[in-house]
Amino acid sequence: ALPRPSVSPLRGSHGFRCALRERVLPALARFRPDIIIVSAGFDAVHTDQLGGRMGLTPADYQWAGWMLASLARRVCDGRLVSLLEGGYDLRGGLALAAEAHVRGLSMQPLDVAASRGPGGT
Repeated sequence: ALPRPSVSPLRGSHGFRCALRERVLPALARFRPDIIIVSAGFDAVHTDQLGGRMGLTPADYQWAGWMLASLARRVCDGRLVSLLEGGYDLRGGLALAAEAHVRGLSMQPLDVAASRGPGGT
């Protein structure tokens, strides 16, 4: 079982980043998989009419991609696959979040202010 994150509810940039940093990444590091496969859902982006209640921004997706790619380099020789599985804002949110995610996966430098997210996380 994964430990509970320090932030609840798990909404917005701060909750998402805490959950990834405190639960998901440490569990993956302990498990040491041969490959990391990501089901990348972009319906949590704040502009998505169907699922955007989580309130994520493209910067969150870049940060997550960067963190996952960094972990993959450490634990499984960089083997990581990310698959698009959701996102319904065809007016821009899906494209911006997906582009940001790919930038993170390719470990492009993060915008320091944007990478911290609301509240400095």
